[in-house]
Amino acid sequence: MSSIENFLKNAVTPWMGPKGEYSNIVMSTRVRLARNLKGFRFPLDFSREEAEEVEQKVAAALGGMEDFSHIPMESVPAIQRQALVEKHLISPQLADPERPGSVILSGDESVSIMVNEEDHIRIQVIYPGLHLMEAFDRANDIDNRLEEALPYAFDGDFGYITSCPTNTGTGLRASVMLHLPALSITSNMTRIAQAVARLGMTVRGSYGEGSDALGNVYQVSNQMTLGKSERDILMDLRDLTERLIEQEERARRALREHSPMKLEDRVWRSYGILTNARVLATDEAANRLSDVRLGIDMGIIPDVDLSVLNELMIFMQPAFLQQYAGETLQPGERDVFRAQLIRERIGMGRQSGGAED
Repeated sequence: MSSIENFLKNAVTPWMGPKGEYSNIVMSTRVRLARNLKGFRFPLDFSREEAEEVEQKVAAALGGMEDFSHIPMESVPAIQRQALVEKHLISPQLADPERPGSVILSGDESVSIMVNEEDHIRIQVIYPGLHLMEAFDRANDIDNRLEEALPYAFDGDFGYITSCPTNTGTGLRASVMLHLPALSITSNMTRIAQAVARLGMTVRGSYGEGSDALGNVYQVSNQMTLGKSERDILMDLRDLTERLIEQEERARRALREHSPMKLEDRVWRSYGILTNARVLATDEAANRLSDVRLGIDMGIIPDVDLSVLNELMIFMQPAFLQQYAGETLQPGERDVFRAQLIRERIGMGRQSGGAED
């Protein structure tokens, strides 16, 4: 087994795959429930002793759940903590070495329970494609198990009490990660973001608030958690997502109809760079991967597995590159390794016989 195959074997998370509803545009669905324990201060203001007591209580409540690992953050090297952030399994706050916290992670990494992040408990489920109800049902099952054993901070009028007031109520934050290259190429994303905000939703970059939309990947999520039921929040987000999918598909058809040669040139030019470049910065790699993913979706590029592009959007990030290299890399060295990793992985993707049915 080559070094890249061995690396991928241990690094790929199921949500990166092409399975799932609308997987040509929807990369993943994430549902997160924020909860706190009654009688404890919020993590931003409590002591290490309180943090340890909360961890013990949560771990005990989840005792007996098969295939889950309890990972204290202080035991995880800095690069591996950042890799967990890059895979969307923990937040940047939990990766902070100054904060006492942990993650309880399922074997397939579809469930991650963050302990002592901004709230005492954040239950997260992430699935490939558009699976909002399924992800919520799994998160809700875990939440019910915890609530049977732990005293939650809950108010009859306001719902679940959270560290940030915007999460008070259901404590539910649901998001869908979408690849929207045609809407970006046609300069429609600013208008769409404004329209989405008027519906009580938000459009952000692929790593949430304050992040850039690397490679035309956007997160669409609910802003309101108070005054609506979980099911209503999820249905509203699904309806919005389907409308965005329709607009993206319409924009793709317009590109093919009005400028097919320019579209093909853009796609194949990016493919040529990715399969031959020796140095690639993060922004350029993300944009070129976006073009190639669009080319695969539209049948311009045959025989490349779509999951390869999903994986590479994660594996090109700094911590993953350094894990692959097995050493700390300076920015220029990371650009060299990024180009190497992308060349090798796309080559493997073609050899594997193309996308799955």
